[in-house]
Amino acid sequence: MIEPFLKWPGGKRWLTTRHLDLFPKTYGSYIEPFLGGAAVFFALSPEKAYLSDANAELINVYNRIKKDRIKVERGLARYQKKHDSDFYYKVRATNPTDTIARAVRFLYLNRTCFNGIYRVNKVGQFNVPIGTKDAVSFDEGYLEGVANSLRNVRIRTRDFALAIRKAKKSDFVFIDPPYTVMHNNNGFVKYNAQLFSWEDQARLATEIKAAGDRGVKVMMSNADHSSVRDLYKGFGTHHTLTRSSVLASDPERRRSSTELLVTNYS
Repeated sequence: MIEPFLKWPGGKRWLTTRHLDLFPKTYGSYIEPFLGGAAVFFALSPEKAYLSDANAELINVYNRIKKDRIKVERGLARYQKKHDSDFYYKVRATNPTDTIARAVRFLYLNRTCFNGIYRVNKVGQFNVPIGTKDAVSFDEGYLEGVANSLRNVRIRTRDFALAIRKAKKSDFVFIDPPYTVMHNNNGFVKYNAQLFSWEDQARLATEIKAAGDRGVKVMMSNADHSSVRDLYKGFGTHHTLTRSSVLASDPERRRSSTELLVTNYS
C-alpha cells in the first residue's frame, strides 16, 4: 500500500486504517471527485479509477508525478539544497507557468509549510507561513511507486457533479467534500465555505441521491451536523465516527470529534 505523498487537512488515512470494513468489497470503477491527499485511493488500490478535483494546481501535481516523475524529483532535489526561510517565501511569491515548475513548487510548499495546510487568499495566492519541517525530497523510490499506482488512472480537473455523473451501476464513488454546514460560526468552517458553499452541499446531495438511484455504491464523509444529516434524511445508512482533530498545532490541544459517514450499500 502506498502512503499519500501530500499532507492534507481532513485527510482520510484514519478512516482507511480504522474502518476498512465499511468500504464495499466489490465494485466496478472507483471514482473520487474531491481528491485531496487521495488516502482512500492509495489504500484501496483499485484496478480502475477516475480521480478529479476542482483544484487545478492539485491535479497538475498528480499528473506530473504520473507522467514526469523524474523531472519532479530533480526539481525537489534542487529545492532541498536551497531550502531556508528566505527561499520558502521567495518560492511562495512566485507563479510559474511551466507545469513541472508548478508541481515542484506545490510539493515544496506542501512539505515545508505550517501543518501542511492548503490555503489561498481572495486572489488565489498561497499564503500559509513556513513550518518546521525541512525534508523537501522524498525517499528514494517512493515517487516511482506513486507514479506506478497512477499509471492507468484518469486524473482530471472537474466539478464534482461531472465526476459523479460518470459513475455507473456497481461503480464505487468515495466523496469527501470540504466540511461546510449551515449557520456555523467556526472559523475553519467559514474558510471552507469560501471554497464549498452550503449551496454546493445541497447540489452535492442531489448528485449523490441520483447516483444511488443508478445503482452506484456511495460513501460520503462529511461534517457531523444536523443540517448535513437533514440533507441525507432517508438516504443510506448514517454512521457516526470518532476521530482525533489534527488541526491544532499542539498535540495536547487536539481533541476527539465526530464525523458523519453515509453509505448506501450493505
